[in-house]
Amino acid sequence: MSAAWIAVACAEHVRRGREGGFMQVCHGKGAPLRRLRPGDAIAYYSPTIALGGKVPCRSFTAAGIVAEGEPYVFDMGAGFQPWRRNVRWRAVHDAPIAPLLDRLAFTAGKTNWAYPLRFGLIALEQADFELILAAMTHNLTDVSQTA
Repeated sequence: MSAAWIAVACAEHVRRGREGGFMQVCHGKGAPLRRLRPGDAIAYYSPTIALGGKVPCRSFTAAGIVAEGEPYVFDMGAGFQPWRRNVRWRAVHDAPIAPLLDRLAFTAGKTNWAYPLRFGLIALEQADFELILAAMTHNLTDVSQTA
């Protein structure tokens, strides 16, 4: 069975990855991307709109499946060469995390639920990924009534 993951990045960076068919994590580090395997599910959580910005996003902003192939280095110029991994992104909309906090295994009952997200990439229970994906593909009211 494939694994499921949450990656963390600002919404602007996630948008660039969705447009380009790739993901980056942990400011371009390669080691976290090597933990992923083709077929793994990935959801992005964006705490803010922009890197270092103060405008909160606090939403899941992308979901997809890790594509075949290995992580690779990409030259973005000015000496920045982050590691990337290709992803087949799904057509989804942003979903705020607040309505899901009591239902996700990694956040339920925790006052400091965001603490593990500081690592930039965390393993996720498959049921949590499915709940996040449902919130990103349906109206949140419908999700809470059917789950």
